[in-house]
Amino acid sequence: MKFEIGDSIVVRLTNEDGKVLDIIDGEHYLVEVRGVKFPVQEKQLDFPYFKMFSKKPVEETAKTEPKKKYIDQVRTEKQSPKYQVAQGVWLLCFPVFYADEFGDDVVDRLKIYLVNQTKETLHFKTWFKLKQVVQLEVLNNVAALDDFYLFDLDFEDINESPVIDFEFSLAKADPRRVDYFEASWKPKGKQVYKQIETLKHKGESFFSSQLFAEYPIKQKVESLLPDASGTGSLDKLRSAGFKVLRNKKIPGDQPPQTVLDLHIEKLTNSYSHLTATEKLDLQLSAFEKWIDQLQQHYIKQAWVIHGVGSGKLRDEVHTLLRQRNGIKTFVHQFHPWYGNGATEIYFE
Repeated sequence: MKFEIGDSIVVRLTNEDGKVLDIIDGEHYLVEVRGVKFPVQEKQLDFPYFKMFSKKPVEETAKTEPKKKYIDQVRTEKQSPKYQVAQGVWLLCFPVFYADEFGDDVVDRLKIYLVNQTKETLHFKTWFKLKQVVQLEVLNNVAALDDFYLFDLDFEDINESPVIDFEFSLAKADPRRVDYFEASWKPKGKQVYKQIETLKHKGESFFSSQLFAEYPIKQKVESLLPDASGTGSLDKLRSAGFKVLRNKKIPGDQPPQTVLDLHIEKLTNSYSHLTATEKLDLQLSAFEKWIDQLQQHYIKQAWVIHGVGSGKLRDEVHTLLRQRNGIKTFVHQFHPWYGNGATEIYFE
């Protein structure tokens, strides 16, 4: 192996200095650059010696090159919005293209920015996951009416169930506001392709997704407790800024039911105002939480009732099952109780 743990390195692509934290395998290392940890291939790294010896003297550099400013050094009181997006906190995705052998534009990666269009400086922590495995963590602040570059998302990873989870808090505490707020972005392949085609047609440079419109005010817990059906409480609590533990098995908790009915009236009593997309998001969120619980309790077999309808919900459920680790197989076939509206799932 070319590098050892503790070696100083330079990332060739960005020419930034860093350090080797761990050796993943013969070709991959875990490195840290400016407080950000991420895996990288050996061929993308180099020793810093060439950079050190080829570096211009300080006096000459000061005369010929402007001094660099990093985002955390820029004054914020006179900042103005850089991007035309509405009030709130947004993720902006800038596609980076290259020309193939036929001269057609092909998307290589997405540059992801966090944009804060509110009046408060926000502290945030974010996790980037592929197939539920954390690939990158970022911890920093984003000033009011400012932006923060997060990372580049390889376009081929769009089909690997990418998820970007956030935990926000106010840099300056406000007793009227919640202590922190959670949000996430789960891009879907078809949706991203459509957005890129739309921005190319309009001649725009990015597409966006809103994480939240306004940092929430504290609410009384009593108004967020489960309703008569016992559903919806976790989403209500999370949106109000309360900590909801995910992927944590509480000692003594009861195993989940092995049959989940995803008909919208079974999940919430208030759905008449929801759009078709919002209903589908709610159904898929309930399905993923249910799968998490089943795997935590080592359940080996279960049924999900998705109905027949247009087949949209069934297809989305099957897509999630194909992408998820720990699924041995699943079968969609006629059942005497559920007809053709259910799928049987087997776990490893």
